[in-house]
Amino acid sequence: MANNHSDTERRLWAAADEFRANSNLRSSEYSTPVLGLIFLRYADHKFTVAEQELKGKGSRRRAIGREDYQAKGVMYLPPNARFSHLLALPEGENIGKAINEAMKAVEAENEELKGVLPRTYTKIDNSILVSLLKNFSQIAVDEEGDTFGKIYEYFLGNFAHAEGQRGGEFFTPTSLVKLIVEII
Repeated sequence: MANNHSDTERRLWAAADEFRANSNLRSSEYSTPVLGLIFLRYADHKFTVAEQELKGKGSRRRAIGREDYQAKGVMYLPPNARFSHLLALPEGENIGKAINEAMKAVEAENEELKGVLPRTYTKIDNSILVSLLKNFSQIAVDEEGDTFGKIYEYFLGNFAHAEGQRGGEFFTPTSLVKLIVEII
């Protein structure tokens, strides 16, 4: 299983690296939109699982709503903020604007995220965004949800490495994290 994660991580990193190469951005500038898309994909996965669990639990008097998802510990995602919606956008659509609106919609439905999610996607070429969306949509998920954590950690490590010494400011190596957890 670890090998599958490694292959997936490398493939996704290659897509992010292609984005960097085609955007003339430094890792500190392109890491935020990439990590934002990984976050959105993770939130979408959790939402979809909860949606399946909640299916049929509504009634004529009360439809399934945001509170039901939040009771399951899942962020509510409005239809325009779902990964499937973004993937289905027609060619020629302004993907950057659609992703910005998706991030804004997630924040509007989830107060704890107000002002946190990136909204700089209009600065990125449509073809690059489509490529990233397609690549991130192929993340194989497991029941434990561990896949996203490992991918996120892998990306943070690679962004820190790409940034050089200064990048270490926002990344703590796994071995050190484990040591700190054991001490605490």
